[in-house]
Amino acid sequence: SKVSGTIKVLTVRTDLVQDGTMKKYAAEFNKTYPKVKVEFEALTNYEAEVKIRMNTENYGDVLLIPAVIKKADYPRFFASLGTAAERGKKYRFTDYTTVDGKVYGQSPIGVAPGFVYNKRIWKEAGVTDWPTTPAEFIKDLKAIKARTDAIPYYTNFAAGWTLTSWTYVDGAVHCDPQATTELAEGDLWAKGAELRVGDTLLHDIVKAGLVEKDPTTSNWEASKPRIAKGEIATQWLGTWAIVQFQDAARKAGVNPDDIGFMPFPSQTDGRFCATVAPDYNQAVNVHSKYKEAARAWIDWFTDKSTYGQDNLAISPLKNAPMPEVLAPYEEQGVKLIEVDDAQGARVKQIDSDSEVGIYAPEYRQNLVDLARGARKGSLDGFLGDLSKRWTGAQKNLGS
Repeated sequence: SKVSGTIKVLTVRTDLVQDGTMKKYAAEFNKTYPKVKVEFEALTNYEAEVKIRMNTENYGDVLLIPAVIKKADYPRFFASLGTAAERGKKYRFTDYTTVDGKVYGQSPIGVAPGFVYNKRIWKEAGVTDWPTTPAEFIKDLKAIKARTDAIPYYTNFAAGWTLTSWTYVDGAVHCDPQATTELAEGDLWAKGAELRVGDTLLHDIVKAGLVEKDPTTSNWEASKPRIAKGEIATQWLGTWAIVQFQDAARKAGVNPDDIGFMPFPSQTDGRFCATVAPDYNQAVNVHSKYKEAARAWIDWFTDKSTYGQDNLAISPLKNAPMPEVLAPYEEQGVKLIEVDDAQGARVKQIDSDSEVGIYAPEYRQNLVDLARGARKGSLDGFLGDLSKRWTGAQKNLGS
Protein backbone atom coordinates (compact mmCIF):
# COMPACT_ATOMS: atom_id res chain seq x y z
CA SER A 1 0.00 0.00 0.00
CA LYS A 2 3.01 2.32 0.40
CA VAL A 3 4.32 1.79 -3.14
CA SER A 4 2.95 4.41 -5.52
CA GLY A 5 3.48 6.10 -8.87
CA THR A 6 2.56 5.86 -12.53
CA ILE A 7 4.82 3.53 -14.49
CA LYS A 8 5.12 2.91 -18.21
CA VAL A 9 5.80 -0.69 -19.24
CA LEU A 10 7.26 -1.23 -22.72
CA THR A 11 6.41 -4.54 -24.39
CA VAL A 12 6.58 -6.39 -27.71
CA ARG A 13 3.17 -7.98 -27.05
CA THR A 14 1.08 -5.72 -29.27
CA ASP A 15 -1.56 -8.48 -29.39
CA LEU A 16 -2.01 -8.54 -25.60
CA VAL A 17 -2.19 -4.76 -25.34
CA GLN A 18 -4.75 -4.55 -28.16
CA ASP A 19 -7.02 -7.30 -26.81
CA GLY A 20 -6.97 -5.95 -23.24
CA THR A 21 -5.06 -8.85 -21.67
CA MET A 22 -2.30 -6.61 -20.29
CA LYS A 23 -4.95 -4.38 -18.68
CA LYS A 24 -6.35 -7.47 -16.93
CA TYR A 25 -2.89 -8.29 -15.55
CA ALA A 26 -2.60 -4.69 -14.33
CA ALA A 27 -6.00 -4.97 -12.60
CA GLU A 28 -4.79 -8.07 -10.75
CA PHE A 29 -1.53 -6.31 -9.86
CA ASN A 30 -3.54 -3.39 -8.43
CA LYS A 31 -5.19 -5.71 -5.90
CA THR A 32 -1.75 -5.93 -4.25
CA TYR A 33 -0.42 -2.51 -5.28
CA PRO A 34 -3.48 -0.18 -5.39
CA LYS A 35 -1.45 3.05 -5.60
CA VAL A 36 0.53 2.09 -8.71
CA LYS A 37 -0.93 2.99 -12.11
CA VAL A 38 0.42 0.82 -14.93
CA GLU A 39 0.43 2.09 -18.51
CA PHE A 40 1.54 -0.09 -21.43
CA GLU A 41 3.20 0.79 -24.69
CA ALA A 42 3.50 -1.99 -27.25
CA LEU A 43 6.11 -1.58 -29.97
CA THR A 44 6.07 -3.57 -33.21
CA ASN A 45 9.67 -2.72 -34.14
CA TYR A 46 10.82 -2.90 -30.54
CA GLU A 47 14.59 -3.24 -30.93
CA ALA A 48 14.98 -0.34 -33.35
CA GLU A 49 12.69 2.05 -31.47
CA VAL A 50 14.00 1.37 -27.97
CA LYS A 51 17.61 1.61 -29.13
CA ILE A 52 16.91 5.23 -30.19
CA ARG A 53 15.06 6.05 -26.95
CA MET A 54 17.96 4.79 -24.87
CA ASN A 55 20.01 7.75 -26.04
CA THR A 56 17.79 9.69 -23.61
CA GLU A 57 16.65 8.89 -20.06
CA ASN A 58 13.07 8.37 -21.25
CA TYR A 59 12.72 4.69 -22.17
CA GLY A 60 9.86 3.61 -19.96
CA ASP A 61 10.01 2.58 -16.31
CA VAL A 62 9.94 -1.15 -17.09
CA LEU A 63 11.34 -2.38 -20.39
CA LEU A 64 12.56 -5.50 -22.10
CA ILE A 65 16.35 -5.43 -22.35
CA PRO A 66 17.15 -4.91 -26.06
CA ALA A 67 19.58 -7.42 -27.58
CA VAL A 68 21.71 -4.56 -28.90
CA ILE A 69 22.71 -3.36 -25.39
CA LYS A 70 26.11 -4.67 -24.34
CA LYS A 71 25.98 -6.68 -21.13
CA ALA A 72 28.75 -4.61 -19.54
CA ASP A 73 26.52 -1.54 -19.99
CA TYR A 74 23.54 -2.94 -18.07
CA PRO A 75 24.43 -1.02 -14.88
CA ARG A 76 24.37 2.24 -16.89
CA PHE A 77 20.80 1.67 -18.05
CA PHE A 78 19.09 -0.59 -15.50
CA ALA A 79 18.63 -0.78 -11.73
CA SER A 80 19.97 -3.88 -9.97
CA LEU A 81 17.39 -6.47 -8.91
CA GLY A 82 19.74 -8.05 -6.35
CA THR A 83 22.72 -10.37 -6.20
CA ALA A 84 23.16 -13.36 -8.48
CA ALA A 85 23.85 -15.58 -5.45
CA GLU A 86 20.51 -14.68 -3.84
CA ARG A 87 18.31 -14.60 -6.96
CA GLY A 88 19.87 -17.77 -8.36
CA LYS A 89 18.35 -19.79 -5.51
CA LYS A 90 14.81 -19.00 -6.68
CA TYR A 91 15.00 -18.13 -10.38
CA ARG A 92 16.30 -19.67 -13.58
CA PHE A 93 18.28 -17.68 -16.15
CA THR A 94 19.87 -15.15 -13.75
CA ASP A 95 23.30 -15.47 -15.39
CA TYR A 96 21.92 -13.93 -18.60
CA THR A 97 21.73 -10.49 -16.96
CA THR A 98 24.42 -10.72 -14.27
CA VAL A 99 27.20 -8.13 -14.28
CA ASP A 100 29.79 -8.14 -11.46
CA GLY A 101 27.60 -10.36 -9.30
CA LYS A 102 24.44 -8.26 -9.65
CA VAL A 103 21.34 -9.17 -11.66
CA TYR A 104 19.77 -6.51 -13.92
CA GLY A 105 16.87 -8.30 -15.60
CA GLN A 106 14.40 -11.13 -15.14
CA SER A 107 12.42 -12.98 -17.78
CA PRO A 108 8.84 -13.86 -16.79
CA ILE A 109 9.02 -16.98 -18.95
CA GLY A 110 11.44 -19.52 -20.32
CA VAL A 111 11.22 -20.76 -23.89
CA ALA A 112 12.48 -23.74 -25.84
CA PRO A 113 12.99 -23.59 -29.61
CA GLY A 114 11.30 -26.14 -31.84
CA PHE A 115 9.07 -26.77 -34.84
CA VAL A 116 5.45 -25.74 -34.43
CA TYR A 117 3.58 -28.07 -36.79
CA ASN A 118 0.14 -29.22 -37.82
CA LYS A 119 -0.12 -32.81 -36.57
CA ARG A 120 -3.06 -33.61 -38.85
CA ILE A 121 -1.11 -32.63 -41.98
CA TRP A 122 2.00 -34.56 -40.96
CA LYS A 123 -0.18 -37.60 -40.29
CA GLU A 124 -1.95 -37.23 -43.66
CA ALA A 125 1.52 -37.30 -45.26
CA GLY A 126 2.15 -40.62 -43.51
CA VAL A 127 4.60 -39.26 -40.94
CA THR A 128 3.88 -40.27 -37.36
CA ASP A 129 7.35 -40.26 -35.77
CA TRP A 130 9.51 -37.20 -35.26
CA PRO A 131 12.43 -37.13 -37.71
CA THR A 132 15.77 -37.79 -36.05
CA THR A 133 18.12 -36.34 -38.70
CA PRO A 134 18.02 -33.31 -41.03
CA ALA A 135 17.86 -35.68 -44.04
CA GLU A 136 14.84 -37.44 -42.57
CA PHE A 137 13.20 -34.06 -41.90
CA ILE A 138 13.60 -33.06 -45.57
CA LYS A 139 12.20 -36.44 -46.64
CA ASP A 140 9.14 -35.84 -44.42
CA LEU A 141 8.60 -32.35 -45.86
CA LYS A 142 8.76 -33.86 -49.36
CA ALA A 143 6.06 -36.37 -48.32
CA ILE A 144 3.90 -33.45 -47.13
CA LYS A 145 4.36 -31.72 -50.49
CA ALA A 146 3.51 -34.89 -52.40
CA ARG A 147 0.52 -36.06 -50.35
CA THR A 148 -1.16 -32.87 -49.06
CA ASP A 149 -2.02 -29.36 -50.26
CA ALA A 150 -0.06 -27.73 -47.44
CA ILE A 151 3.09 -25.63 -47.78
CA PRO A 152 5.56 -28.00 -46.07
CA TYR A 153 7.64 -25.27 -44.43
CA TYR A 154 7.00 -21.54 -44.03
CA THR A 155 10.06 -19.28 -43.74
CA ASN A 156 8.20 -16.13 -42.62
CA PHE A 157 10.99 -14.35 -44.49
CA ALA A 158 9.29 -10.92 -44.64
CA ALA A 159 8.88 -10.60 -40.86
CA GLY A 160 12.63 -11.09 -40.50
CA TRP A 161 12.78 -11.60 -36.73
CA THR A 162 11.19 -15.03 -37.17
CA LEU A 163 14.33 -16.19 -39.00
CA THR A 164 16.51 -15.29 -36.01
CA SER A 165 14.94 -18.29 -34.22
CA TRP A 166 17.34 -20.46 -36.22
CA THR A 167 20.22 -19.26 -34.03
CA TYR A 168 18.57 -21.16 -31.18
CA VAL A 169 19.34 -24.54 -32.73
CA ASP A 170 22.60 -23.83 -30.91
CA GLY A 171 22.94 -26.36 -28.10
CA ALA A 172 20.12 -28.61 -29.31
CA VAL A 173 22.04 -30.28 -32.15
CA HIS A 174 24.74 -31.85 -29.98
CA CYS A 175 23.02 -31.49 -26.58
CA ASP A 176 25.72 -29.07 -25.47
CA PRO A 177 25.18 -26.88 -22.36
CA GLN A 178 28.43 -25.10 -23.29
CA ALA A 179 27.12 -24.09 -26.73
CA THR A 180 27.42 -20.36 -25.96
CA THR A 181 31.05 -20.84 -24.91
CA GLU A 182 31.54 -22.59 -28.26
CA LEU A 183 30.13 -19.50 -30.01
CA ALA A 184 32.65 -17.37 -28.14
CA GLU A 185 35.66 -19.58 -28.78
CA GLY A 186 34.94 -21.87 -31.75
CA ASP A 187 34.08 -21.72 -35.45
CA LEU A 188 30.28 -21.63 -35.72
CA TRP A 189 30.25 -22.86 -39.31
CA ALA A 190 32.92 -25.56 -39.15
CA LYS A 191 31.82 -28.98 -40.40
CA GLY A 192 29.32 -30.46 -37.91
CA ALA A 193 29.10 -27.25 -35.84
CA GLU A 194 25.64 -26.47 -34.47
CA LEU A 195 24.86 -23.37 -36.54
CA ARG A 196 26.21 -24.94 -39.72
CA VAL A 197 23.86 -27.91 -39.21
CA GLY A 198 20.89 -25.56 -38.67
CA ASP A 199 21.74 -23.17 -41.51
CA THR A 200 22.33 -26.08 -43.89
CA LEU A 201 18.91 -27.50 -43.07
CA LEU A 202 17.19 -24.15 -43.68
CA HIS A 203 19.09 -23.75 -46.97
CA ASP A 204 18.24 -27.27 -48.14
CA ILE A 205 14.53 -26.89 -47.28
CA VAL A 206 14.34 -23.74 -49.41
CA LYS A 207 16.49 -25.14 -52.23
CA ALA A 208 14.24 -28.20 -52.47
CA GLY A 209 11.23 -25.92 -53.07
CA LEU A 210 9.49 -26.93 -49.84
CA VAL A 211 8.57 -23.37 -48.78
CA GLU A 212 6.10 -20.63 -49.72
CA LYS A 213 6.18 -19.59 -53.38
CA ASP A 214 7.50 -16.07 -52.72
CA PRO A 215 9.09 -15.71 -49.26
CA THR A 216 9.31 -11.92 -49.66
CA THR A 217 5.49 -11.69 -49.48
CA SER A 218 5.14 -13.94 -46.40
CA ASN A 219 2.98 -12.65 -43.54
CA TRP A 220 3.57 -13.49 -39.88
CA GLU A 221 0.07 -12.72 -38.54
CA ALA A 222 -1.60 -14.49 -41.48
CA SER A 223 0.61 -17.56 -40.97
CA LYS A 224 -1.06 -18.32 -37.62
CA PRO A 225 -4.55 -19.21 -38.96
CA ARG A 226 -2.95 -20.81 -42.02
CA ILE A 227 -0.95 -23.30 -39.95
CA ALA A 228 -4.02 -23.90 -37.77
CA LYS A 229 -6.14 -24.72 -40.84
CA GLY A 230 -3.43 -26.90 -42.37
CA GLU A 231 -2.47 -24.61 -45.25
CA ILE A 232 1.03 -24.51 -43.76
CA ALA A 233 2.57 -27.60 -42.14
CA THR A 234 5.63 -26.42 -40.21
CA GLN A 235 7.57 -23.43 -38.83
CA TRP A 236 10.74 -23.24 -36.67
CA LEU A 237 9.90 -20.91 -33.77
CA GLY A 238 9.60 -21.67 -30.05
CA THR A 239 7.26 -22.74 -27.27
CA TRP A 240 6.03 -19.15 -27.00
CA ALA A 241 4.30 -19.50 -30.40
CA ILE A 242 2.15 -22.52 -29.51
CA VAL A 243 -0.57 -20.64 -27.66
CA GLN A 244 -0.79 -18.05 -30.45
CA PHE A 245 -1.30 -20.79 -33.05
CA GLN A 246 -3.83 -22.59 -30.86
CA ASP A 247 -5.78 -19.33 -30.40
CA ALA A 248 -5.73 -18.88 -34.17
CA ALA A 249 -7.15 -22.41 -34.53
CA ARG A 250 -10.04 -21.61 -32.16
CA LYS A 251 -10.82 -18.39 -34.03
CA ALA A 252 -10.76 -20.30 -37.33
CA GLY A 253 -13.09 -22.96 -35.93
CA VAL A 254 -10.55 -25.78 -36.22
CA ASN A 255 -9.08 -28.12 -33.61
CA PRO A 256 -6.36 -26.41 -31.49
CA ASP A 257 -5.04 -29.88 -30.60
CA ASP A 258 -3.81 -30.14 -34.19
CA ILE A 259 -0.96 -27.79 -33.19
CA GLY A 260 2.10 -29.83 -32.22
CA PHE A 261 5.67 -29.07 -31.23
CA MET A 262 8.77 -31.07 -32.10
CA PRO A 263 12.50 -30.73 -31.39
CA PHE A 264 15.28 -30.17 -33.89
CA PRO A 265 15.92 -33.37 -35.91
CA SER A 266 19.10 -34.49 -34.20
CA GLN A 267 19.80 -36.96 -31.44
CA THR A 268 22.68 -37.44 -29.00
CA ASP A 269 22.99 -40.88 -27.42
CA GLY A 270 19.57 -41.76 -28.83
CA ARG A 271 17.83 -38.72 -27.29
CA PHE A 272 16.50 -35.44 -28.64
CA CYS A 273 17.65 -32.31 -26.83
CA ALA A 274 16.09 -28.89 -26.48
CA THR A 275 17.60 -25.80 -24.93
CA VAL A 276 15.64 -23.76 -22.41
CA ALA A 277 16.42 -20.05 -22.29
CA PRO A 278 14.78 -16.85 -21.11
CA ASP A 279 12.47 -14.83 -23.30
CA TYR A 280 13.09 -11.07 -23.17
CA ASN A 281 14.29 -10.00 -19.71
CA GLN A 282 12.35 -7.23 -17.98
CA ALA A 283 14.38 -4.48 -16.32
CA VAL A 284 13.87 -1.27 -14.35
CA ASN A 285 15.04 1.94 -16.02
CA VAL A 286 17.82 3.29 -13.79
CA HIS A 287 16.43 6.82 -14.39
CA SER A 288 12.85 5.95 -13.41
CA LYS A 289 11.23 8.22 -10.82
CA TYR A 290 9.26 5.25 -9.56
CA LYS A 291 11.83 2.47 -9.26
CA GLU A 292 10.01 0.85 -6.34
CA ALA A 293 6.77 0.63 -8.33
CA ALA A 294 8.62 -0.61 -11.42
CA ARG A 295 10.38 -3.26 -9.35
CA ALA A 296 7.04 -4.28 -7.80
CA TRP A 297 5.63 -4.85 -11.30
CA ILE A 298 8.56 -7.06 -12.35
CA ASP A 299 8.41 -9.14 -9.16
CA TRP A 300 4.64 -9.55 -9.34
CA PHE A 301 4.63 -10.29 -13.08
CA THR A 302 7.32 -12.96 -12.64
CA ASP A 303 6.09 -14.58 -9.42
CA LYS A 304 2.34 -14.03 -9.23
CA SER A 305 0.83 -13.31 -12.65
CA THR A 306 -0.68 -16.04 -14.84
CA TYR A 307 1.36 -14.82 -17.84
CA GLY A 308 3.50 -17.97 -17.87
CA GLN A 309 0.55 -20.39 -17.68
CA ASP A 310 -1.45 -18.32 -20.17
CA ASN A 311 1.39 -18.66 -22.66
CA LEU A 312 2.04 -22.35 -21.89
CA ALA A 313 5.57 -21.29 -21.04
CA ILE A 314 8.37 -22.65 -18.88
CA SER A 315 8.34 -20.87 -15.53
CA PRO A 316 11.45 -18.96 -14.39
CA LEU A 317 10.70 -20.21 -10.88
CA LYS A 318 12.89 -23.23 -10.23
CA ASN A 319 10.23 -25.07 -8.19
CA ALA A 320 7.46 -24.74 -10.82
CA PRO A 321 6.28 -27.74 -12.92
CA MET A 322 6.80 -27.93 -16.70
CA PRO A 323 3.86 -26.74 -18.85
CA GLU A 324 1.44 -29.34 -20.25
CA VAL A 325 2.43 -28.41 -23.78
CA LEU A 326 5.79 -30.09 -23.19
CA ALA A 327 4.15 -33.37 -22.15
CA PRO A 328 5.11 -34.96 -25.53
CA TYR A 329 8.72 -33.95 -24.81
CA GLU A 330 8.58 -35.71 -21.45
CA GLU A 331 6.94 -38.79 -23.02
CA GLN A 332 9.63 -38.98 -25.72
CA GLY A 333 12.43 -38.39 -23.20
CA VAL A 334 13.59 -35.11 -24.73
CA LYS A 335 16.43 -33.78 -22.61
CA LEU A 336 15.97 -30.11 -21.63
CA ILE A 337 19.24 -28.26 -21.09
CA GLU A 338 20.00 -24.76 -19.84
CA VAL A 339 22.88 -23.28 -21.79
CA ASP A 340 25.59 -21.59 -19.71
CA ASP A 341 25.54 -17.88 -20.65
CA ALA A 342 28.79 -16.89 -18.94
CA GLN A 343 30.28 -16.02 -22.37
CA GLY A 344 27.10 -14.34 -23.63
CA ALA A 345 28.54 -10.82 -23.51
CA ARG A 346 31.64 -11.90 -25.45
CA VAL A 347 29.45 -13.55 -28.10
CA LYS A 348 27.48 -10.33 -28.58
CA GLN A 349 30.73 -8.35 -28.88
CA ILE A 350 32.09 -10.77 -31.51
CA ASP A 351 28.75 -10.62 -33.30
CA SER A 352 28.88 -6.82 -33.37
CA ASP A 353 32.55 -6.61 -34.42
CA SER A 354 32.15 -9.24 -37.16
CA GLU A 355 28.92 -7.65 -38.44
CA VAL A 356 27.53 -11.17 -38.92
CA GLY A 357 24.35 -10.59 -36.92
CA ILE A 358 23.40 -14.01 -35.53
CA TYR A 359 20.57 -12.33 -33.59
CA ALA A 360 19.46 -10.21 -36.57
CA PRO A 361 17.48 -11.40 -39.61
CA GLU A 362 19.64 -10.25 -42.51
CA TYR A 363 22.15 -13.07 -42.80
CA ARG A 364 19.43 -15.73 -42.88
CA GLN A 365 17.39 -13.67 -45.33
CA ASN A 366 20.53 -13.71 -47.49
CA LEU A 367 20.80 -17.47 -46.91
CA VAL A 368 17.18 -17.98 -48.05
CA ASP A 369 17.83 -15.77 -51.09
CA LEU A 370 20.90 -17.85 -51.92
CA ALA A 371 18.91 -21.09 -51.64
CA ARG A 372 16.05 -19.84 -53.84
CA GLY A 373 18.37 -18.45 -56.50
CA ALA A 374 17.81 -14.74 -55.79
CA ARG A 375 21.46 -14.36 -54.76
CA LYS A 376 24.59 -15.76 -56.39
CA GLY A 377 27.08 -18.06 -54.73
CA SER A 378 27.42 -21.44 -53.04
CA LEU A 379 26.42 -22.54 -49.56
CA ASP A 380 30.04 -23.40 -48.69
CA GLY A 381 31.18 -19.97 -49.88
CA PHE A 382 28.41 -18.21 -47.97
CA LEU A 383 29.04 -20.03 -44.67
CA GLY A 384 32.80 -19.78 -45.20
CA ASP A 385 32.55 -15.98 -45.38
CA LEU A 386 30.54 -15.90 -42.12
CA SER A 387 33.12 -18.17 -40.52
CA LYS A 388 36.04 -16.00 -41.66
CA ARG A 389 34.43 -12.81 -40.31
CA TRP A 390 33.46 -14.46 -37.00
CA THR A 391 36.83 -16.08 -36.23
CA GLY A 392 38.61 -12.88 -37.34
CA ALA A 393 36.61 -10.86 -34.80
CA GLN A 394 37.41 -13.48 -32.13
CA LYS A 395 41.15 -13.06 -32.79
CA ASN A 396 40.94 -9.27 -32.76
CA LEU A 397 39.06 -9.32 -29.46
CA GLY A 398 41.67 -11.59 -27.89
CA SER A 399 41.18 -13.84 -24.87
